[in-house]
Formats: sequence, C-alpha cells, structure tokens
Amino acid sequence: MLWSGLFQSWDMFAPAPKSVNAYIQGVVITRDGRIHTWKFPRMEQLSLTQRYFKERYRKFVENLQDEKNSAVWPDVSRHLARLYNDPSNPPEIVMLVRYWSDIVPQPDGSYRPQPERARIFFEYRLKPEDLK
Repeated sequence: MLWSGLFQSWDMFAPAPKSVNAYIQGVVITRDGRIHTWKFPRMEQLSLTQRYFKERYRKFVENLQDEKNSAVWPDVSRHLARLYNDPSNPPEIVMLVRYWSDIVPQPDGSYRPQPERARIFFEYRLKPEDLK
C-alpha cells in the first residue's frame, strides 16, 4: 500500500485534525532572468478521475514540506530544473515555496478563508552536472 500512495495518515481526523491548508510551488529562474512556476497537482483543482491518479502528489507535497525530509529537497529542485532545461538559457536557481493559510474553526461551524502566506523554504543554485 505504501508504494501505491494509497495509505492513510490519520492526521485528518479528530482529536487534532490539520489546522493549515498548504501547498508548494517550484520556481525556476533561468540565466536570462525568466521565472517559471511549476505547480504540484492540487486535489481541489482536479476532477474526481484526476484525483484518483494524482493523490500520491498530495501526500508527497505534505511530506516534502516537513523539515525532517529536507534531504530530498535538492533532488526535487534538480528534477524541476530539468523540466525547464534549455542549453541556450539554462536554469540557475530553483526555489521551493510553501503557501499556507490557517484553518480556523468558527463558533457556528462555518469556514472563513484566512489570508494566504508564502515562504521560500529551500533555494538551490544549480551546477552544470545537475542538468544531466
């Protein structure tokens, strides 16, 4: 079950459900200063069929944000850089950016969206060998 991405973490249920809505984007900056944004799939923006096939990305992103998994940040950055690799204008910097907003329970049980915040949590300066 683990390799398929179909396992269930129990942090979405009581007594302490998640209190933050978060997602990650990759930002790739090329030599000429162009900025490319790569968005990990977000379940709320996908159809039911797409969610079935891409659920593992949600779990990957949830785990990617965790500091204890920082060892994979350079690999993720190199992968994103290769998506935008153009020998005439190679990527130079990749940033992983976390966006989040708090989920604050209202006394009447309703939900009121909170302001979204962002933070660059990892920046990687590419080396030529990273793009191979």
